[in-house]
Amino acid sequence: MSKSIELFSPTGWKDYELIDSGEFQKLERFGNQIVARPEPRALWDKSLPQKEWERMAHAMFVNAKPSQGYTNAESERGDWKLKPGAQEQWFVEYAYKKMQLKMRLGLTAFKHVGIFPEQAPNWNFIYDSIHQLNEKNPKILNLFAYTGGASLAARAAGAEVTHVDSIKQVITWSRQNMEFSALDNIKWVVEDAFKFVAREARRGNKYHGIILDPPAYGRGPNGERWVLEDAINTLLKSCKEILSTNSFLLLNMYSKGFSVLVAEGLVNSIFEGRNTQMGELYMPDRQGRKLPLGGFVRVT
Repeated sequence: MSKSIELFSPTGWKDYELIDSGEFQKLERFGNQIVARPEPRALWDKSLPQKEWERMAHAMFVNAKPSQGYTNAESERGDWKLKPGAQEQWFVEYAYKKMQLKMRLGLTAFKHVGIFPEQAPNWNFIYDSIHQLNEKNPKILNLFAYTGGASLAARAAGAEVTHVDSIKQVITWSRQNMEFSALDNIKWVVEDAFKFVAREARRGNKYHGIILDPPAYGRGPNGERWVLEDAINTLLKSCKEILSTNSFLLLNMYSKGFSVLVAEGLVNSIFEGRNTQMGELYMPDRQGRKLPLGGFVRVT
């Protein structure tokens, strides 16, 4: 049982830096490019003047005006204001022990760029946990896997990885990241997470590690509706059915308004008797302010 919330901030990034934050925005360096984009948790004032943000940023995200009856997802849409010479696609690298990852970034209509750099401590955890399993061919399942940072970490550790996401274009992006990282043989699945886990349970398949990074809301490839608070309890129960005894589970909870204590309560009620660790991920800016970027629970 975990006793306190631990704080985790990445220390191995050379290609990422949080330069400044505040007024619901953050100014970040990814490799050789600086971007400014919304951040609802940055409630304080900016340290740098707005003119300095505008001078430094190669690309600035501008939220679109929502239409009447817009959805939560649509409220995050917008456009990037680019300076001459700004790149719409570029690369960053991340290293930990023998893990060498190279990932392509891109400016999307939902303000994301293709990675969540604060997840690096979890990539390290995945890499180390797989080595500690002492299994010949450990099987890892990554649900809501996005562009695959966690999948790459698991594959770099020698695991057989199944990567599940409901968006075909994101799977293509993930496959490119695998190739850029000189890795291979990740199994790609375009499917609703609920349906995939239920099918694996019926087949009696087991995994030595399960990674879940669920969004607050979303759609499956056939229009399946996902709402975090309605579905996560049932999904975790299904994951328990396909999790081996010698295994680990990682649940990310970055949705605004959800405490990591909620995730811990869920996990402890389902995986009773196993060791758990809960933590909160953050990034410090140049002024040392800690920008919280989501919590997680690890089951070992």
